[in-house]
Amino acid sequence: MAEYRLLNYAGTAGEPRPGILVDGAVIDLADAGVAGSTLDMLGDWESASAALQRVADGASSSASRPLADVRLLAPVLFPPAIYCAAANYVDHQKEMSGGKALDKDATHPYFFLKAGPHCVIGPGAEIRLPRVSDFIDWEAELAVVIGKPARNVSAADALDYVAGYTILNDLSARDMRPQGRSFNVYWFAQKNFDGSAPMGPWITPASQIANPHDIDIRLWVNDELKQDSNTEYLFFNVNEQIEYISARMTMRPGDVIATGTPSGVGAPYGGRLSAGDTVSIELAGLGRLENPVVDE
Repeated sequence: MAEYRLLNYAGTAGEPRPGILVDGAVIDLADAGVAGSTLDMLGDWESASAALQRVADGASSSASRPLADVRLLAPVLFPPAIYCAAANYVDHQKEMSGGKALDKDATHPYFFLKAGPHCVIGPGAEIRLPRVSDFIDWEAELAVVIGKPARNVSAADALDYVAGYTILNDLSARDMRPQGRSFNVYWFAQKNFDGSAPMGPWITPASQIANPHDIDIRLWVNDELKQDSNTEYLFFNVNEQIEYISARMTMRPGDVIATGTPSGVGAPYGGRLSAGDTVSIELAGLGRLENPVVDE
């Protein structure tokens, strides 16, 4: 069977058009007879994935264009929910807390939410530094895309609910602190601003990833490597995260879990993004997500 990646690209009027990438070429799915948006396809992933596989296997008979000739958009427009795991690599826990790590037996997964339509931007889109912050930080993450409703799912069965995987940059405003409040963190302001969730470049089907817990993850700011790790070091793994969320909320097709970031963020030493920077993230088997940084 041919491998493929599910994506969105900009049509002639800038409208999102779903496609698949096969051997470096993009096939328009509507032209190939597959109707609906990528979000629609995730809503019926079992039948949609079979249809996409047929298109991929018959790629030689379908019209296509080189990947370099299309402008990619975020692969999910837009996730119903983005669940973001905080402090979910031991090395990141240590760098953010003066060397202390959590006791896994004494804690649980820890999440905050991002607003999809406001936060998600695609490959190549500009990260616009918000005027309310002078300290925007980077966080490379494996993102899990849900492919069917998930409620009270066991960790053992959790991967059966995954349609595929992509890359997400969980941008963070480190200088946002609650004023006149007793809380230590301000998740809404720190994590939700326009363009704070670059995502892409496409969705790699779960069937094409042998082990989501063995994926190299790297991030560069310009040409400087900042993060270099592997998803084997997740504190709570993908299965455990799905079990925890689905015990509280029914996960919906198209929901995304940003599973956490490893060490190498800018916060411990004051590193931050500036206009003119470029952030690049690579996850083995999932592609490369690159975004330029500009002032708002």
